[in-house]
Amino acid sequence: MTRAHLPGIVAMAAIVVTSNILVQFLFGQWLTWGAFTYPLAFLVTDLMNRIYGAGPARTVVFTGFLVGVFCSLVGTQIMGEFGPLVTLRIAIGSGVAFLTAQLLDVAIFSLLRRETWWKAPLASTLIGSSVDTVLFFSIAFSASLAWLEPANDTGWANEALPLLGIGPVVPLWVSLAIADWSVKLGLALIALIPFRLIVGHLDPRSVR
Repeated sequence: MTRAHLPGIVAMAAIVVTSNILVQFLFGQWLTWGAFTYPLAFLVTDLMNRIYGAGPARTVVFTGFLVGVFCSLVGTQIMGEFGPLVTLRIAIGSGVAFLTAQLLDVAIFSLLRRETWWKAPLASTLIGSSVDTVLFFSIAFSASLAWLEPANDTGWANEALPLLGIGPVVPLWVSLAIADWSVKLGLALIALIPFRLIVGHLDPRSVR
């Protein structure tokens, strides 16, 4: 790690902390405010990968993971209306999803880094975000994984309701996951703009 990597490390840590705070506040019926900040982690990872390479990008990912673990530990000690703000299942889901998705993002970006400038960040973010969503919501809320934390009642998340209020009947957590995934996909496209501007300023040759 060098001093040049510090902005990426600080940015990732700030995104993880902010997202862990904002996830406590609802945005509409299916989302939290954290859904709009967390996807920026993929932008930071991709910028680090493009400018400095896969090694520094992984360093930033592991920093974010450690910060996330710390936030989860703090959350388990804060009691909300229905118990701890962060349950064991949410902590496991968050950690596994973040680390798996971000490292997958780094690997895919590295494979595509010699392609047209937008292909690597778009493909890596879309795939990484999809994996992140599936892992987190299934680990944290799926009834089939209740054995991870038997004392934690996730019945509210498994209530059978129309998908996003209009589709077939599915567990509530599936609607939450799809809403979250949709935001990630939208932000993946929008993030190409700052990615292009930042990389174009710091390393113009890589976006020609």
